[in-house]
Amino acid sequence: MRRHELWIATLAFLAVGAALPPVAAQDEQAAQRFFQQQRLVDEQLRQQRQELAPVQSFFDFQWGGWLDYYYFNFDDGVQSSRVFHRPSLAIWTRLRLDDGAHELFARMRLRYTYFHPGDEIDRQEDWVGPEFDQLWYQIDVGKAFRLTEPSGPMQLRARVGRQTVRFGTGYALDLPMDAVLLDAKLSDLRVQGLFGKSILNYPNIDRSEPVDSHMDRLFYGVQLAYEGWQRHVPFVYALWNNDRTDERPKDFFQNYSYDSFYLGFGARGEIVHNLNYWAEGVFESGHSFGHGSFLRQDYIEAFGADVGVEKIFDVPTRPRLVAEYMFAGGDGDRWHSPTNALGGNRRDRRDTSFVGFGFRDTGIALAPTLSNLHVWRAGGSLAPLDRWEFFRDLELGTNWFLYYKNQSSGAISDPLASEWRGYVGWEMDYFINWRLSSDLAWTLRWATFFPGSAYSEQDCRHFLFTGITWSF
Repeated sequence: MRRHELWIATLAFLAVGAALPPVAAQDEQAAQRFFQQQRLVDEQLRQQRQELAPVQSFFDFQWGGWLDYYYFNFDDGVQSSRVFHRPSLAIWTRLRLDDGAHELFARMRLRYTYFHPGDEIDRQEDWVGPEFDQLWYQIDVGKAFRLTEPSGPMQLRARVGRQTVRFGTGYALDLPMDAVLLDAKLSDLRVQGLFGKSILNYPNIDRSEPVDSHMDRLFYGVQLAYEGWQRHVPFVYALWNNDRTDERPKDFFQNYSYDSFYLGFGARGEIVHNLNYWAEGVFESGHSFGHGSFLRQDYIEAFGADVGVEKIFDVPTRPRLVAEYMFAGGDGDRWHSPTNALGGNRRDRRDTSFVGFGFRDTGIALAPTLSNLHVWRAGGSLAPLDRWEFFRDLELGTNWFLYYKNQSSGAISDPLASEWRGYVGWEMDYFINWRLSSDLAWTLRWATFFPGSAYSEQDCRHFLFTGITWSF
């Protein structure tokens, strides 16, 4: 074979390979769904834990922690049943000096994950930690240098270290990172500035194999919020993401860089007594690499939105109702993944798939990433036995989800939804939270997802987790 014919054959082989979905696409997306499910679990548990009230004194030292054990049994669509156990330990300490002018907070966590043989997604067993998931120092400049009154019109705080950063309602950004966060208040205007770096071992939004297990990004942003109205807080923010994640190993025929800019706006507050609301819209632009691209970048042009209401009733059993609509734009050219470079955008240079760094409860059985989706959620909870002291903190609740693609030919985060149809399906979640005493809590959550016409397989998926937490 002549040299030029050999080159033609080689390029043809690469072109065919580029047109095919990644070999391990299902495993990669199963790992992404598993990470989303774990974050949903952790967020629910975080909301249950009560913070100790601050003590106003020159020197204030507090410490504590918790020990928990959780059992999980779920069907992820790839395997009908996976079982794993997750015990963990957390120890935290908080130190305040000079009436809160200086504050130091540290929290160290240690986790152990054990899958039943054959059920593992990556490793059968794994230790995570001990590591600091929160470690920061905060200074109130006005108090520290006696520049302003504690409740004066001008205030400035600076927090440096590992922390969770949230812009707006958290739809585009709700992420732990190592950051410098400046928080200034000028009369009724609150200004926040961000310079942060992602945690290196935190899973990437791009689950392509060379970049899925780590993330190296810089975040810059500024947010303005007006707090002069009694019941409403409007806000607007600008956020930049600079992707510096390296490929392991190097892929010479695919680039994975995703650099994005977000312009968000919205409000949160109270419509009437005990009727709360939140609303956020986000425009995304920037540059990404499509499937099989390593020289030419696509331009991002996407949109996301979220709106919700919550009603709390001042009656016995403390009922609560919630309704929410989430939207994340999609791209019909992304046939195998809405977020990854591999299996991502093709045919044109316009990428309309919304990819953010925020967090929302999207249902624990399907646990989709918010991209190329419409999601409707309705739910509620109550304390049915609050008249009895032992059952006062027993809460029963449910959330129901309806999913629909934005672009029927585009992919969602579950690669099994491979049909070019819009209806993804629906899910029902139920939960029980019970604080048996001041330091002992038990929780149970189970869910079932019912696939729609976007799936060729119509088998239901189930998810169950239960466990107990002892706080000290």
